[in-house]
Amino acid sequence: MTATQTPGSLRSFDQLFVGGRWVAPAGDARIDIVSPTTEELLGSVPDATDADVDAAVAAARAAFDKGEWSSTTPAERAVFLNRIADEMEKRLPEMAGAFALELGAPDAVATRFHQIAIEVWRRNAALLTTFEFSEATEWGEGSGTLFREPVGVVAAVSPWNGPVVLNSLKISAALAAGCTVVAKPAPEAPVSVMIMAEAIEAAGLPEGVVSILPGGREVGEYLVTRPDIDKVSFTGSTGAGKAVMAAAADRIARVTLELGGKSAGIILEDADLSEVLPTLLAAGVGHSGQVCAAITRVLAPRSRYDEICGALAAAIGTLKVGDPRVDPEVAIGPLVAQRQQKRVLDYIELGVREGARVAVGGGVPKDQDRGWFVEPTLLVDVDNSMRVAREEIFGPVIVVIPYTDVDDAVAIANDSEYGLSGAVYSADHAAASAVARRIRTGQINVNTAGVCLYAPFGGFRQSGMGREGGNDGLLPYLETKLIIG
Repeated sequence: MTATQTPGSLRSFDQLFVGGRWVAPAGDARIDIVSPTTEELLGSVPDATDADVDAAVAAARAAFDKGEWSSTTPAERAVFLNRIADEMEKRLPEMAGAFALELGAPDAVATRFHQIAIEVWRRNAALLTTFEFSEATEWGEGSGTLFREPVGVVAAVSPWNGPVVLNSLKISAALAAGCTVVAKPAPEAPVSVMIMAEAIEAAGLPEGVVSILPGGREVGEYLVTRPDIDKVSFTGSTGAGKAVMAAAADRIARVTLELGGKSAGIILEDADLSEVLPTLLAAGVGHSGQVCAAITRVLAPRSRYDEICGALAAAIGTLKVGDPRVDPEVAIGPLVAQRQQKRVLDYIELGVREGARVAVGGGVPKDQDRGWFVEPTLLVDVDNSMRVAREEIFGPVIVVIPYTDVDDAVAIANDSEYGLSGAVYSADHAAASAVARRIRTGQINVNTAGVCLYAPFGGFRQSGMGREGGNDGLLPYLETKLIIG
């Protein structure tokens, strides 16, 4: 494998990781990686072609059908998963550094994302020591044995906002189950995943077990339609998820979808704002709001609406925007691409046309003459029928919606196409927990906010289907077989 790097840039890769080996790509097209902070070219990687996909799928199919991976014991697979985690640990600074350049993210965010990714591998390795791949079962007139067997060849398609951690969720669970994998990371941020491929190579898996092919939407569409793909694990927008589901339906391929969100943070009347604001703001505009589980709808009691809007606006106004490499005090970096900047600014303008008011932010920072920045923005005087309250913006924009009583808050929170995350805040933990039980969402926090990727993560309604993380995240990569007698 060859890669080049100049100071202040990313490593440029010349080969693809196909079946556990670095090989020359079938075509000569390249993916240029542009800094969202400076708009400068950072590096490039090969742009995978249909022929590269075919080669990777064939290698995965052969490795699975011959049993070189699928017939290994859980204990043997756990050894490999831990080796990969060890190799990733060695490369953590480089992976995090690449991510920070590719996404314009603060170092603390980049480091934490990759620490979580490594822990995902270790937890799936540990899960293999307790998970029951077979168990006796009986019914009134007979008995048998249930076997949970790997589903086969997996296509793992992931977005750019957390490339290593999202690929780790998919690849580690698939490998733990005994599957082989072809992963397609997004073209905006592929280098950190290519470094992860080096860690996988160093762990010494059998040939054919893992391939990593950077590419755009067309490559992903081609991959998920291959007849030898038994299961698709997709993270991305709800619209793209619908297309993946339709493509898989033609051959009844198994599908896990982790899609969009418009999660609600409910502030109950007795909540202490000094305790609410730190986690709620991080969950709303952290990573520039480019998180599917971001809490971007704040539900505030009418009796405290002006107070809460004022406190949120004041807190958001203190967040420093800029280049984290230049100023370590920067909390909000750029958006990933110019198209994303335009999307977010268009939504803010739409919200104002709908009747919302910009309490803070609302535009491009005046001191940023390059890069794709948007000021962290608070929209108030919002009702839940507005598009800015119903559609995923995927940027640093929070809307505040008033409610009359707890039943009204629950109704507003559940009045959404999505159901991925959320939070409830109250001085009475039991009361907040009772409200949390009523919200139709895959994860919800009580008096804090964040995402847990070690336990089941996924959504209700159009936020997806299936789960990632923990036992529930392993099951989608397994088929259940009953042998009677």
